[in-house]
Amino acid sequence: MASLRELSERGQSVWVDYLSRPMLRTGELAELVEAGVTGVTSNPTTFKKAIADAEAYDDQLRELIEAGSKPKDAFLALAQQDIREACELLRPAFDRGGADYQGWVSLEADPRLAYDTQASIDEAVHLHRLIDRPNLFVKIPGTEEGLPAIEEAIANGIPVNVTLLFSLSRHRAAAEAYLRGLRRLRDSGGDLTSVGSVASFFVSRVDAEADRRLAEANGPEDLRGTLAIANAKLAYQTYLEVFRGPEWEELAAAGARPQQCLWASTSTKDPQLRDVLYVEELIGPDTVNTMPRQTIADFRDHGTVADTVQTGLPEARRTLERFAEAGVDYDKVTAALEEDGVRQFAESFRELLDGIAVKQEALTRP
Repeated sequence: MASLRELSERGQSVWVDYLSRPMLRTGELAELVEAGVTGVTSNPTTFKKAIADAEAYDDQLRELIEAGSKPKDAFLALAQQDIREACELLRPAFDRGGADYQGWVSLEADPRLAYDTQASIDEAVHLHRLIDRPNLFVKIPGTEEGLPAIEEAIANGIPVNVTLLFSLSRHRAAAEAYLRGLRRLRDSGGDLTSVGSVASFFVSRVDAEADRRLAEANGPEDLRGTLAIANAKLAYQTYLEVFRGPEWEELAAAGARPQQCLWASTSTKDPQLRDVLYVEELIGPDTVNTMPRQTIADFRDHGTVADTVQTGLPEARRTLERFAEAGVDYDKVTAALEEDGVRQFAESFRELLDGIAVKQEALTRP
């Protein structure tokens, strides 16, 4: 059995990508933390499932109904309680984490704002104040419009989890936005130790989309299930390149943390692939892997631990070339994934608010 703490020993923080009130109430999250989980991410899809399936929210929802709360305000009140409790549970890990990203909890900005820079900035400020915990990340999509919002949030001392990153170019742009924000925060006299950022680089979704296009192009079968890992390994090389050198060292000396790569979407979608593939192949220092609960269980049951994120780099570069030779356009794959990711999260958020409205109505019936 593999231990999550073995990953920690190799410099990788393990987060769980689900949060619910029952997880907090039953002690499930505390048990995961005891096993080595050091962070939590949430998104509209996971909150939608949690609130729809759990009666644990009903009493608070009744109070919100009596207060006249609209669905989004009601959601934020529900999320505020869960996120704050998770932040407190993980605060010891945060306090001893130092430069490592341990003890953090992420809350997604309204994904319907992904293409509106100013609205994303306003949302980030609101969520940061609402939760009022030092170990909160506000999740902002790494869209073209999201990049200046990321910079502005960092410049205002708001830690950011940059989400929905698929391409190497957009990942680099997110890192550069973070650096601009850090410089502005420093120049304004702000505290660089109070902020941080992770770049959520999505993994399995890349294989799902690339393999679909590969099949349509009758491409080589041996390329199936290879682009996502190659893409992530090259993203890690971008991280190593950007966060080194005199300019970065000056920021680091002032207390800045690097923007580490966070591997997101790490459950395998293809049943022919190993269920812990996206964990085993992306292990290395200064990284975060946020996993579904089932993937955590699978890895603890039969995962293997080795430093892998910097292995096979020539092969990774060649993989991207071979996809191009097979007629699969990398830029089109990643652009489609970003667009689809924003759309799916926005739809989930709308469904979440609709579900809250339905539940509120049901709770008011005699």
